[in-house]
Amino acid sequence: MSQTLDSHSRFISLVLRHQPQAIGLALDEQGWASLDELVAKARAAGRQLSREVVLDIVRNSDKQRFAISADGLRILANQGHSVRVDLDLTAQEAPPRLFHGTARRFLAAIRAEGLRPGQRHHVHLSNSAELAASVGARHGAPVVLTVDAAAMQRAGLAFYQSANGVWLADAVPPQFLAFPE
Repeated sequence: MSQTLDSHSRFISLVLRHQPQAIGLALDEQGWASLDELVAKARAAGRQLSREVVLDIVRNSDKQRFAISADGLRILANQGHSVRVDLDLTAQEAPPRLFHGTARRFLAAIRAEGLRPGQRHHVHLSNSAELAASVGARHGAPVVLTVDAAAMQRAGLAFYQSANGVWLADAVPPQFLAFPE
């Protein structure tokens, strides 16, 4: 993705996940927004977005952060919200092991408290250690934690999967985490 498209993608993430009010955008209860309204309000805020640019970002993003409704009129961030939305997720059986990428400086707190969603609705988990490492690298030198998802499920804790394949959990208590040496 070009630097301009990446910048637009980050802006759309900010607006759809965290700050729709920054441009006066309305999200419905499930987090959907009018695609045309997003474009118009972003342009009014000085962003040179067009419907075609947004659709290009949605189609070509390697992380598939967004979805377009079947009628092509609305856009949704697939996960990662800090604003209150109901993504209508249902519990699913997760693979036996999942992974979480973080930075080394967070390990002491994670050992004590486990993984918590912070400002987001859920903790984000990956199917692969490689993907988790790339996520963790955003915060510094990456560290990959292994989550014993099978044991969590046996203990009655639920997992959800977003439309783009990211696994979500309400929290991951420390006893279900394996830390690198």
